[in-house]
Amino acid sequence: MNQVTRYLAAAGLVLMTSGAYAQAVLHVYGPGGPAPAMKEAAAAFQKQTGTPVMVTAGPTGQWLANAKTDADVIYSGSETMMTDFINALGDQLTPQSAEPLYLRPMAMLVRPGNPQHIKRFADLFKPGVKILVVNGAGQNGVWEDVAGRTGDIKKVAALRKNIVGYAGNSAEARKTWTENTDIDVWLIWNIWQVSNPTLADVVPIEPRYAVYRDTGAAITKRGAENPASAQFVAFLKSPEGAAIFSRWGWLTKMPKTTMRTVSAESKH
Repeated sequence: MNQVTRYLAAAGLVLMTSGAYAQAVLHVYGPGGPAPAMKEAAAAFQKQTGTPVMVTAGPTGQWLANAKTDADVIYSGSETMMTDFINALGDQLTPQSAEPLYLRPMAMLVRPGNPQHIKRFADLFKPGVKILVVNGAGQNGVWEDVAGRTGDIKKVAALRKNIVGYAGNSAEARKTWTENTDIDVWLIWNIWQVSNPTLADVVPIEPRYAVYRDTGAAITKRGAENPASAQFVAFLKSPEGAAIFSRWGWLTKMPKTTMRTVSAESKH
């Protein structure tokens, strides 16, 4: 093979490799909660770049085996969930690869029309209110975090007495909420009502009890070999990506109440 032939062969290989990256499907895995926003963002990214993005969402056990084989990007529903993913995926993820993106607040989902007239979190301490919580999948003990915000153990005890269901994940909780119509309140992230508007109404939790957790993204060791992985994560953080997440209930700016608190604290 002469020098010209070798050059042409090498150039062809580069083009084939670039073309493969351009056409290769970007595999993204994560939980169901952030999925509506993530899927819309993936579609917008694909439209802009031509890179196909396949988002697989749901309980971890449904996709973990496949993710170990072909995941390019993993997204989470909280920092504790991301840590679980890092541990589960072995050398494919490191703690340094995780990047927090957007927060959303815990909220009270009530039956349409709010028949129990739940107006504030303190109403959940009243005897007889039936409450459903998620205790797993990034929401481990979050109900306790909310009830314990004021440092009053009596409030934690009162809330616990009213909990009638502890779901292992959000999908399981949705099923329980649908099948058990006597449950009055479902404690879960506000975004679940945004994506299921006919399933429940939402009552915000007052600032003194507010708890937030995030969604984040991490590029796997395998995904780092494809430039499209970093491009996709950059798109998620871009103004267009932020606008998409905002439509689905995520906080892309600091809440006004938090801004006032920070401002007041800065004066001392």
